[in-house]
Amino acid sequence: MRDYIVSAASQINAGGGSNGFNPTNLGVSDFSLVATTLDTNNAYKFMSGIEGMDRFGTGPVRSAYFMLSSTELQSDFDSLVGSGFLSQWNYPTNASALPSEYGSVYNIRILTSSEAPVARNAVANSSGTLNDVYYNTVLGKQAITHINQDGYSMNLIYRDPYYSGMLAQNATLAVKFAQAQAITQDTAIRNLLSTRLSNLGV
Repeated sequence: MRDYIVSAASQINAGGGSNGFNPTNLGVSDFSLVATTLDTNNAYKFMSGIEGMDRFGTGPVRSAYFMLSSTELQSDFDSLVGSGFLSQWNYPTNASALPSEYGSVYNIRILTSSEAPVARNAVANSSGTLNDVYYNTVLGKQAITHINQDGYSMNLIYRDPYYSGMLAQNATLAVKFAQAQAITQDTAIRNLLSTRLSNLGV
């Protein structure tokens, strides 16, 4: 599904950064632009807002879309503290925060994963320096779905560790099922392309 979205969904190049590449590193104006685009397309937000509370160092969180980004961009998000980025740790309450949630910028809540798509050494600046391009996928609620396939039942496969010898030492626990993924509303999804602020080796 990740690769399908990268190949099929519309793209916006980040331009709010300062690193001299095209696309640039992420700036707060890029988050505002992609949220405005989805709002204009009548996309549904995933999460309602979180009201501010009288807790030191916290701030309110707007109703938001989700964005999937690479864990390699976490230092770039941290550089936006004070300019619009609010760490998940600084939400008034973490009750609605997902385990992979890193923070939010305006109307976008950021989820990070090592499996987020990255095109290595895909762009060069005027001096010929290469940088990776990150596909930050921003979703409205009606953008994608999965469809269970009729006529195929889910199978639970279990083989117990009945013998501890070298030739039969591993147990098996697996689930097999059939489903398909689909983009249901292209106007409710955008790939926000960016580079890193500092092109450091990972």
